[in-house]
Amino acid sequence: MTLIVMTRLPREGRNKTRLIPALGSAGAMHFHDQLARHAIGRASSFCMAEKKRQLRVCIEGGTPIECKSWLGDESLDCREQAPGDLGIRMETAAREAFEEGAEKVIIIGTDCPSIDEVALAAAEQALDSNDLVYIPALDGGYVLIGMSKLVPKVFRDIPWGGDEVLEKSLAAASSIGAKVQLLSPLPDVDLPEDLPAAKEALKQGSTVSVIIPTYREETGIVALLKNVAKSSPHEIIVSDGNSPDSTVSLATAAGATVITSAKGRAAQMNAGACAATGEFLLFLHADTIPPADFPEIIARTLRKPNTPGGAFSFRLSGDFSASALIEGLVSLRCKFAQKPYGDQGIFIRRSLFQALGGFPEIPVMEDLDLIRKLSKHGTICIAKEPALTSPRRWEQGGLVRTFLRHQIMLAAHSLHLPASWIAKMRH
Repeated sequence: MTLIVMTRLPREGRNKTRLIPALGSAGAMHFHDQLARHAIGRASSFCMAEKKRQLRVCIEGGTPIECKSWLGDESLDCREQAPGDLGIRMETAAREAFEEGAEKVIIIGTDCPSIDEVALAAAEQALDSNDLVYIPALDGGYVLIGMSKLVPKVFRDIPWGGDEVLEKSLAAASSIGAKVQLLSPLPDVDLPEDLPAAKEALKQGSTVSVIIPTYREETGIVALLKNVAKSSPHEIIVSDGNSPDSTVSLATAAGATVITSAKGRAAQMNAGACAATGEFLLFLHADTIPPADFPEIIARTLRKPNTPGGAFSFRLSGDFSASALIEGLVSLRCKFAQKPYGDQGIFIRRSLFQALGGFPEIPVMEDLDLIRKLSKHGTICIAKEPALTSPRRWEQGGLVRTFLRHQIMLAAHSLHLPASWIAKMRH
């Protein structure tokens, strides 16, 4: 299946021109950029969840090289749109995809921020038993067309830009006996009166749920929650492993949503993810403070195509004497191996996390297992902004001893030794 996103390169005065009276030419361009990155990010997340899905961006008003530079991904499949009206451009894009082996083709634009992975999956499934599938727009057009075979007639002699686009398209399909399914309609944004709903959809598509697994964290949980709350995430979920101390009562009093789970970091984080409602998930250790404005950093990072997940740069808090050495080693590991650890704050789209089955519920190295899984779907992005992590494990265990123990555990993990064996090496 090939998912094609039709869009334009951001150019002042040439994007969302009907919104210029309300936003100005620069504002309209910026809003188009937001819409496009949002749509392409969702499309990329949907495609990464299944190897059989391929993402393609067809660009107007620029070259494929400019498109890749704009979106920050040199590996992205970018094509120039064909000359002609919208119908010719979509027909050409669909034909190329079918000729290259696609069994199904879905085309979306970037003017409907309400399209999500659920809608895309519904369209893909509908094509199992239909020639065409549409998601209608509320203004008489459509925001998605899917095909199990090329049907050229539905792209020709259509009054593009008017309120009869869907009606004429359905009539064309009916005239040749094509089997069609209509899914639930969604709003798009063309006119100033469409802006409030579109902005709200973009806002909802940028929400971050913070998930903090805890066990006996009463000494630091309140300060952590205050730090996290400063950046106004969508929600903060503390997933506690039945702590015998006051962790739960303190977290509840601090305003977090608190759930309890079987003890074990992986199980607790999975339970927190099940309770989460944000678009993005940030898994945060109880001794790690994320950077300021982390919700914006996460949304910006995960909207990049072919970016299944990310983490913050690593920095130790306080005045630990070996901070520079440890930070340098972590930086090298992230640069060359792209393997951030959980104490850097791992973030991922909720839909992709669910599609990949979450964290493996093993006693140790669950973060590395998830990163290994994510790496098969794209590039793990390390944000330049650092998360601050307590040096307590190095202080308690000793620098050399902690480092050697960790290297042995990593070697055992690389050899795929049982996690239960590796867990015994912690002590």
